Amino acid sequence: MTFSIVSAAALDSIGSAARGPVIVAFLVFIGLALLWVFTLASHEDRPGSLYIADRSLSPVFNGFAMAGEQISVITLFTITGAVALFGYDGFVSAIDSVIALGVLLVFAQKIRDCGQYTLGGLFSIRASGSAPRIAGAVVTLIITIPVLMVQLRAAGISTALLIGASTDRVQIVCTVLMGCLVACFAGVADLRGTSFMHIVKVPVTLVTLAAVTVLALRMFEWDPGRMLSEAVRQSLSPDGYLSPGLWAHTAGLGTLNTIGDHIVVVLGTAMMPHLILRISASRTGRDAQRSMTIAVGLVGGFFYLLIGTGVAAAAVVGSGSLGAVDANGQSSPILLASEVLRHGSGARVVLITVMACVAFLAVLTAVTSVTFAAAVSLSRDVFARVKGPRSKLGEVRALRLAVVALCTVGLSLSAVTNSYPVEFLVTFSLTVAASCIFPVLVYSFCWSGFDRRGLLWSVYGGLFLSTVLTLFSPTVSGTAYALWPHAHLNWYPFHNPGLISVPAAFLLGWIGSTGRSGEVPLSRRSAPGMSTRQTDGRR
Repeated sequence: MTFSIVSAAALDSIGSAARGPVIVAFLVFIGLALLWVFTLASHEDRPGSLYIADRSLSPVFNGFAMAGEQISVITLFTITGAVALFGYDGFVSAIDSVIALGVLLVFAQKIRDCGQYTLGGLFSIRASGSAPRIAGAVVTLIITIPVLMVQLRAAGISTALLIGASTDRVQIVCTVLMGCLVACFAGVADLRGTSFMHIVKVPVTLVTLAAVTVLALRMFEWDPGRMLSEAVRQSLSPDGYLSPGLWAHTAGLGTLNTIGDHIVVVLGTAMMPHLILRISASRTGRDAQRSMTIAVGLVGGFFYLLIGTGVAAAAVVGSGSLGAVDANGQSSPILLASEVLRHGSGARVVLITVMACVAFLAVLTAVTSVTFAAAVSLSRDVFARVKGPRSKLGEVRALRLAVVALCTVGLSLSAVTNSYPVEFLVTFSLTVAASCIFPVLVYSFCWSGFDRRGLLWSVYGGLFLSTVLTLFSPTVSGTAYALWPHAHLNWYPFHNPGLISVPAAFLLGWIGSTGRSGEVPLSRRSAPGMSTRQTDGRR
């Protein structure tokens, strides 16, 4: 699959009469949200409290927060647009995202019980020295920065859509303004405060999506079959809407490409660093499993509503109108909210405003979670190790500086690349997560012979293949949706490298660990190494 956010086409979905009240209400919401953020800000100077809330989150609390982690502006816009325009292919994308949490559920208890909460810590389970921790920090940054770019860009574009001026210049201004607001939140956030925001986001999002879907269903006399039939009739390809292969980004690439897409979306989504950090905040391993079970149920409901919203958008607005606004239909939620109620009514203004607020809340929380997890990795795995024993206050300051630096880099890159189709970078991030993290965790938890060399071969080998194959894939050159459509460097035939990079990372980890007998895995060493790991996990 591919991720893409709304394009720069002109849009006036709200109307001049309603735009003023919508913008005022939206700005009031932003002000209240940021005020609440600062009231939730922690004044603790203890890393354990900031990073993982002293491992005190209950299963229900953390389960709702974990579900909130899945409600990002990318999923909110992309899945809805994919269903609205591409039918079956959008349905499958939603299912893959739910399966990903099932994969994480398998690892949840082991991740919590090992006592680690950064990739560097997890990579050090069976490998000593600073190299595994540095590798974890490198992978975390490479995953995080592209996601930040696309999320912040989405914030600017959705805001530009709201004010009815979707030119490139307006989008850049909105991206910078919204990015600064989000950076303020991220700069004072901790895991517990972010969790409260995620928990509020879950019911608000579910109720809003349910409301627009029910209102759309009312237009078809409460007959879901009739609404689906109308969606098929108004789709870009009525004969292919309920069949695979309609998505232009993957059409014609064959069955192997489809398998690779499933591998990357499922494994990559499950292995994102901010999700691993949240699992580690559970009280016990059993609590981590319970929280994941709750999250799977809530996320399943969320994606079910996204599918309903996408079908409703295709039926009410029409795929042709959606495609005229942007090629991937990511304006579907806003356009649907503007069409299910009578123009000029107060309820319509309220519904559009709430949908815009949901989008802002999704950006606010998603960017904060991703940035915070990366900053924790830098503070814990780089600063605390390179500088030697430091005060807790020094580590916390390093965390805050890392947050500011990451937001600045992400925001700058978002503004610079605003007119380029760089949404493939999210697929690249998922590929890196699937190739560099999943094989290492499988080996670390299941194979006592896995050692330092095998780990480094697996991580850097998977990263190298993910980078090279992405650069020479159809997402970068040679196709209409590529970064450089007129260049022809796409000798790698598939949409993402997962079909090659994930098995290769497993193979490299095995060869690296079995190819030399002189190095003793950490799990077979004397008690001091194990004691160090356990002590580090309790801090």
